[in-house]
Parts: sequence; C-alpha cells; structure tokens
Amino acid sequence: MASEKDKAKKQVPLRLSPSLYEAIARWAEEDFRSVNGQIEYLLTEAVRRRKKAPKSADLEPEESFPEEDS
Repeated sequence: MASEKDKAKKQVPLRLSPSLYEAIARWAEEDFRSVNGQIEYLLTEAVRRRKKAPKSADLEPEESFPEEDS
C-alpha cells in the first residue's frame, strides 16, 4: 500500500508565456477547472495519448495530434 508521501503530488515550477497562460486560463474557465487543474488534465491526457500512440518514428507531433480550430 502506498504511503502518504508516495500519494503526495509533486510540485514543479513552470514558466509559461503570458499568451499561453491566458489561453489555458480561458480554457480552464470553460471547463470549470483551476489553471493548475487544467494543466494537470492536459498533461495527463498527453501522457495517456502518448501511451496509446503507435510507436512510429515517422509521425511528427503535428501529424499525430492535429490542432483544433477555435
């Protein structure tokens, strides 16, 4: 069974450009999350997708996950 220390979330200093922060903040508000919660959600989804993605060196990130137009 995991100890309390193992369950604690790690703190990571993160530097974002003002425009990226604002985009994440708007998105977080739409999803009823805090900015921190939104960043954690996005990272979790990226890792989940990465684990499911085919292991091919031919795919560039843009090709495997196209950006959505707003």
